[in-house]
Amino acid sequence: MTLVTPGLAPPSAVASACVLDVDDLPALPGRELTSTELRAWVREVAARPELWERYVRHDGADERGSRHFVSLYRDADIDVWLLCWNLEDDTGWHDHDTSSGAVAVTRGAVTESRPRLGGTPVVQTVRAGRTLAFGPDHIHRMGGAVDGSVSIHAYSPPLWRMGQYSISDSGVMRRWSVSYADELRPLDG
Repeated sequence: MTLVTPGLAPPSAVASACVLDVDDLPALPGRELTSTELRAWVREVAARPELWERYVRHDGADERGSRHFVSLYRDADIDVWLLCWNLEDDTGWHDHDTSSGAVAVTRGAVTESRPRLGGTPVVQTVRAGRTLAFGPDHIHRMGGAVDGSVSIHAYSPPLWRMGQYSISDSGVMRRWSVSYADELRPLDG
């Protein structure tokens, strides 16, 4: 992962590493947003490529070949990211702890899978121009459905911790708490 936000920096340090200022963005209410509000707001950001287009990269990201993403904006109520996807990119199963979220796909397509007890995961492909939103109870994994895909993600309250999951072949699920700044990858069961 190429991350503009360094390591496990505290929220105040992360805010200073963001590439956009509040004045660049659509109006924010000055409080935490619901998943419905996040969906509408992230759709507005996605419709303004002049804000984020210059940060898009799909060139192998870094020496590890990891996915590229950039912290666009963060304050006490919202956390906004640009993510670039190729076919090999996969977050693994995860949640967003106490944060609701919304994703707007601006180029290509991404997949979202949700686990099902006793069955195969529910998978949807979200194409450019479409959005999805979820509450803090949502467990999913995301991946690139098309090389060169781009999505904008917004979370409220801002991410601090996330849950990373493994699901064994026998169906046993385990959760590990990880920092929002850690790259999400599939875990072995």
